[in-house]
Amino acid sequence: MIRKLSFALMGAALVAALALGLVAWKLHAALEQPLQLSEAQTLDVKPGDTPSGLFQRLEREGMLSGSFWLRLHWRLNLSGHTLHSGEYQLRLGMTARELLGLWQRGEVVQHTLTIVEGWNFRQVRAALEATPTIQQTLNDLSDREIMAMLGQPELHPEGRFFPDTYSFTRGVTDLELLQRAFARLEAVLAEEWQQRSEGLPYQEPYQALIMASIIEKETGVPSERGEIAGVFVRRLEQGMLLQTDPTVIYGMGERYKGRITRNDLRRPTPYNTYTNSGLPPTPIAMVGREAIHAALHPTEGKSLYFVARGDGSHVFSDSLSEHNRAVREYQLKRRADYRSSPPPRQAPAPIENTQ
Repeated sequence: MIRKLSFALMGAALVAALALGLVAWKLHAALEQPLQLSEAQTLDVKPGDTPSGLFQRLEREGMLSGSFWLRLHWRLNLSGHTLHSGEYQLRLGMTARELLGLWQRGEVVQHTLTIVEGWNFRQVRAALEATPTIQQTLNDLSDREIMAMLGQPELHPEGRFFPDTYSFTRGVTDLELLQRAFARLEAVLAEEWQQRSEGLPYQEPYQALIMASIIEKETGVPSERGEIAGVFVRRLEQGMLLQTDPTVIYGMGERYKGRITRNDLRRPTPYNTYTNSGLPPTPIAMVGREAIHAALHPTEGKSLYFVARGDGSHVFSDSLSEHNRAVREYQLKRRADYRSSPPPRQAPAPIENTQ
């Protein structure tokens, strides 16, 4: 009797061992199988999707087999991990185990949007609308309504968003990206304001931001930012008109077609610094840290005038007579390839990565 019981127990143990071995083999085979792909593609995991549901979906689509064993593996080993929504890059030769690793680490595809220094808010909105991986929620809203959505109903949007390349996952909203760019500008402006030079003609950081936007639009050669800032600061201190074309152009709005006339310089708008003293009422563009820094650290000197050479750089003059000579040399006798303002800067092509 004892011998029979012993044989029965041995038989049960052998069956159990064989069963466990079969399970282990099935799990290994399911995990090491390569995904059936004809080309690299992305897997879109939406909020609320579960590993079990995704395994079954991939099996239905013929990308893998043995979804039961993959679901079992997740429950036994990875049930405490959160499945992050987003896009996952599926490459040729990838195994089911490698896909699980992506899910475990949350390595979703990153898209990018670049806000370019010198852009106005209209251009920022256009870039957001033209990016298909961004969820559009603001298209039908006015600028004022957008600022209210950001919790800043009293603020003008111009110059309030920091130029940078922002990474995001598919499905981020346009409002979320604007919130990030707004917060970044606020932080950079506050940092630079705390380290500003003494004796500047600004009562608050916003005035420095307005000045920075003018510097941004006037500068074609980065090394000249401080010198251009110096000219405008000295003009403010001496009660002179700023007389800067970019503010006139901004005030013209849709009327600007690539050139300004004497009548444009005389036409009154809140942004015409040929007819209005002091700074314009708002910034005229988005500004980078370098322009903000220049506005708060203008180069010392005596120059009160500058004229474009035509290659993006400028000639700076201390007196009106010197300035008039420079105007005659570089503008009245301009070359065929003369360019009186910096060339327009375009956003680089979108970059995607899976890091």
